[in-house]
Amino acid sequence: MIKRLLLAIALILPGPALAANNVSLSSDVFVERKVAKPNGTTALILEQPRTVTPGDKLVFVVNYRNVGRAPATDFSVTNPLPKAVAFNGTSDGTEIVSVDGGKSWGPLSSLTYQSGNGEIRPALMTDVTHVKWKFNRSISAGSGGKLVFRGTVK
Repeated sequence: MIKRLLLAIALILPGPALAANNVSLSSDVFVERKVAKPNGTTALILEQPRTVTPGDKLVFVVNYRNVGRAPATDFSVTNPLPKAVAFNGTSDGTEIVSVDGGKSWGPLSSLTYQSGNGEIRPALMTDVTHVKWKFNRSISAGSGGKLVFRGTVK
């Protein structure tokens, strides 16, 4: 199971890609762990995921950079979530999500989820299959940033 989860995590990370408007993407995933400090307190650290177990908190970081010579406008960044990870939100709350594999999109509060037995209910964070950020502002040549979202191993 753990090997499959690590493979699933690796498969969701967009490798170095060139998106529309000359926007380059790269990604990392980290496990958030509590560690004891010598003074008896605890600290949160981010580390590379060697092994993950249910309940582990994951932090996904998507870096973007305009590698072109002109401003990049009107583009989006989309990330699927592995089935073994429950979505916990983004760092800035500006995302739109999908709960049906990327067929429909919106704020989570506007989406519904249809279960296997046909029951329709309001969508929950645990139903999220994809997260997307739309850039309606211009990104100047050479500029970039990062998008962060979190999840928990189911």
